[in-house]
Amino acid sequence: MEQCGITSSKTVLVFLNLIFWAAAGILSYVGAYVFITYDDYDHFFEDVYTLIPAVIIIAVGTLLFIIGLIGCCATIRESRCGLAAFVIILLLVFITEVGGVVLGYIYRAKVEDEVDHSIWKVYNGYNGTNPDAASRAIDYVQRQLRCCGIHNYSDWENTVWFKQTKNNSVPLSCCKAAFSNCTGSLTRPMDLYSEGCEALVVKKLQEIMMYVIWAALAFAAIQLLGMLCACVVLCRRSRDPAYELLITGGTYA
Repeated sequence: MEQCGITSSKTVLVFLNLIFWAAAGILSYVGAYVFITYDDYDHFFEDVYTLIPAVIIIAVGTLLFIIGLIGCCATIRESRCGLAAFVIILLLVFITEVGGVVLGYIYRAKVEDEVDHSIWKVYNGYNGTNPDAASRAIDYVQRQLRCCGIHNYSDWENTVWFKQTKNNSVPLSCCKAAFSNCTGSLTRPMDLYSEGCEALVVKKLQEIMMYVIWAALAFAAIQLLGMLCACVVLCRRSRDPAYELLITGGTYA
């Protein structure tokens, strides 16, 4: 019965190492997605340290590929040193992931304050006639999130751009897609998105941070199982070096 347990542990461990390789790709994708999406909203969010969780996720993804290679070799060859190194590295990566989760929660809580601090400055710097990066970011967000202004479209009346144009209109990015003849005029508010962008930007950025948190938690759980199986194999290997090999079905002397 004990022999069956150790063989099962080794089989599960090899399977988990294959999962680690898949996880490496998934985590790298999540980290890259956060970077790309952040680039669309970076003018509303000045604290670059919020990218630290994404950096951690990408680093962990890279390490998981190496860990999977070490784990497979150590498990198949029944290497005591290899399994010990596998457990130690996996533990360090697990601690790093936990740190990423903690930072993710911390920065997720700061999102609203950061956006509230910077969004008015971004809107007040809008230049519709010669759009700079910040202006393009505003138009992108308003079209993508289907919003207008900070709290609603009337916020545009207090911007420098609105006072300079003197045409009683908001940017065309405030127009609902269903109204092809929309000019952004405030005399036709039914053509404009009624919801403000601030709350939606905060929600979007918090969702992005949650992707990092959930990805880290999911693979941290898998790593715990990997460490458990490796410890079972390692302890059995230390107590009784004569047990069935995973690769040959013989005994190790």
